Amino acid sequence: MSNYFGTDGIRGKVGIKPITADFFLKLGWAVGSVLAQKNENSSVVIGKDTRISGYLFESALEAGFLSAGVDVGLLGPMPTPAIAYLTQTYGATAGVVISASHNHFQDNGVKFFSNKGFKLSDQDQKAIEKRLSEPMVSVTSENIGKAIRHEQSLGRYIDFCKHTFDKNIDLSSLNIVIDCANGATYHIAENVFAELGANIVVINHQPDGFNINLDCGATDTQHLQKTVLENKADLGIAFDGDGDRLMMVDSSGELVDGDELVFIIAKAWQAQNRLKNNTVVGTQMTNLGVRHGYKDLGIDFIETDVGDRFVMEQMQKNNAVLGGEGSGHIICLEQTTSGDGIIAALQVLEVLVKSGKTLNALKSEVQKYPQVLINVKTKKKINLLQHQALQKAQLKVEKSLGEAGRVLIRASGTEPLIRIMVEGRDLDLVQESAEVLATTLS
Repeated sequence: MSNYFGTDGIRGKVGIKPITADFFLKLGWAVGSVLAQKNENSSVVIGKDTRISGYLFESALEAGFLSAGVDVGLLGPMPTPAIAYLTQTYGATAGVVISASHNHFQDNGVKFFSNKGFKLSDQDQKAIEKRLSEPMVSVTSENIGKAIRHEQSLGRYIDFCKHTFDKNIDLSSLNIVIDCANGATYHIAENVFAELGANIVVINHQPDGFNINLDCGATDTQHLQKTVLENKADLGIAFDGDGDRLMMVDSSGELVDGDELVFIIAKAWQAQNRLKNNTVVGTQMTNLGVRHGYKDLGIDFIETDVGDRFVMEQMQKNNAVLGGEGSGHIICLEQTTSGDGIIAALQVLEVLVKSGKTLNALKSEVQKYPQVLINVKTKKKINLLQHQALQKAQLKVEKSLGEAGRVLIRASGTEPLIRIMVEGRDLDLVQESAEVLATTLS
């Protein structure tokens, strides 16, 4: 039995297995068959981002679900977190997102949400994998599913986002530049922020199927930083292609990343007694300076593996309401059930308006430590636990850094790479240490 699911659904290059029309047809049938086995009247909603291949895979998945006897509601281009919300709103058995998130148009993929708006369980994924290994058998004509297009989805999600914002304040004092990454927020973000009173300039909001995440959005903020300065804006907001990541830019053009944004929200929520269990969940990559910032505030920090799925698992396990990653996945669990760039941005703006502080001032309340990342390409798989030279070098580096630094070495889950991360207070020492560790692998 093949293992198609990664930490965030199934993803790869379009036209190369498994990202092909025939696989998506069978995947729709397999997921539909598992759902139909558990629920007599099963239905799904399907949304997608703006990449050109979304049309192909939407049709293939739709046909697969219908052949399994599952009804389909088509949402069109929608952010990933919108599908999580709309799955619940429409009472669907599951939600389906066709997206490769922050990747360029050459890639695509699919991820699923349960009827509660959370990622599918490991048990459900195993059942789907098993069904994929079996022959595809369609239901008879009287049992084929029905398909409709949900015309009100856009308005419903815009209203939902607005209702997560404090109705007693507005954004009329703020001039904001929004970068939609030519992705799934292109027809949503402007409405949300403008209807809450903000003065808006929108960039990268004209998707053509090929320009998603291309030199723009949360993974490349240079255009946004330049536009913020040109417009003398108070701040900039960047989403990625499927709208589940957030990066911000302050009035001086400086980037404010996911680690810093989570800290800003956490500090405000703690002061307002909204930070449940006084806990924040992050990942192995969460900056050491930010961790020390939590410690100074008396906030408990829980570390997980990299990936919003793992962050969510630990949030639920520890009854926490806030978690996220430096890459911009931010989960505000009292507002929504998944990482949502728009909703996370609204939480930051709420802090901004209520505090009367600039984004730059809020960013300065936590000091990130310098961090150096080096990716070392490998010709074959390396067992890090048995690499004696690397372990010896790591011990030496960790001793030189002391408590003011740390080392993280891990294998990439998607590429033949070893990722080396070193951080600490002294940038020169951090850079030198990372290079020494990388040399032991070359």
